[in-house]
Amino acid sequence: MIVDLPDTTVSKIARSLVSVREEGGAVALGRVLTLVIVSKGGLDEATVDAANAASREHPMRVIVLVLDPDGTTSLDAQIRVGGDAGASEVIVLRAHGEVAGSHESLVNGLLLPDAPVVAWWPDDAPSDPAGSAIGRMAQRRITDASTRPRVRESLDTLGSTYRPGDTDLAWTRLTHWREQLAAVLDQPPYEPVTAVEVIGADSSPSTGLLAAWLRLMLDVPVDWHYAPEDEWSHGIRSVRLVRSSGDILLERTTETDATLTQSGQPTHDIVLPRRSLRECLAEELRRLDPDLLYGRVITDGWERLEPPTR
Repeated sequence: MIVDLPDTTVSKIARSLVSVREEGGAVALGRVLTLVIVSKGGLDEATVDAANAASREHPMRVIVLVLDPDGTTSLDAQIRVGGDAGASEVIVLRAHGEVAGSHESLVNGLLLPDAPVVAWWPDDAPSDPAGSAIGRMAQRRITDASTRPRVRESLDTLGSTYRPGDTDLAWTRLTHWREQLAAVLDQPPYEPVTAVEVIGADSSPSTGLLAAWLRLMLDVPVDWHYAPEDEWSHGIRSVRLVRSSGDILLERTTETDATLTQSGQPTHDIVLPRRSLRECLAEELRRLDPDLLYGRVITDGWERLEPPTR
């Protein structure tokens, strides 16, 4: 069910939401959190679809705040429940003109009572997420460095403004890479890694975060290279771990596969698909406590990392 509310107010939206639930039989019980999505680039249905899909694992209320500070002052809303909202309730707020600057007043009256708040900026995040109006009311704050044009500047900013509760989807996309590398080092021979080489596209903040994680965890020099993007390799290309008995090389070969090469062992083909937006969001919503490892990587690990070369 979809209900459009043009030129409305927050109190009218709240009353309409109650009415929609009563008339349509939608149930608000069981909602575990409120997800606030803030966008300055217009309504991206892929973002809403990802939230709807994640809601099947984490039933929630989704508030999508679309800001248009240059338009004529007004507030338009749309309520989606039932099959149009997955296992969530979706409230789309289109704020124009002066109303677009009132982030807190737009959202406060629509939050679920006594439920945690997660803020997500899928495109243009504030330079200091924790210090922003929406960020101050959220327990977790999700950004995406891959949407910014200058990778190093973006990661520098994330590190300098980091507060417990911050996270970034560029970090979440690394989960499978970190699992594979940790699994390899957990097998004999148990030799120390003496050096690391990471290669990835210059548009990929995940490459930098992986290099920072390895620098922090292994405490060895990490040589980080940029590689030209090709048809499929627009993220991390490969990781080489140097040990005295021979190198370990994990190298992406297609969009979904990678090859693991180790000295004295047969080559292994590994399924290593790129993670979807739905998967990354669902993972971040599984934990509402601070991701302390990400905090160490984006601050301490990133500071120790030497600049990349080409």
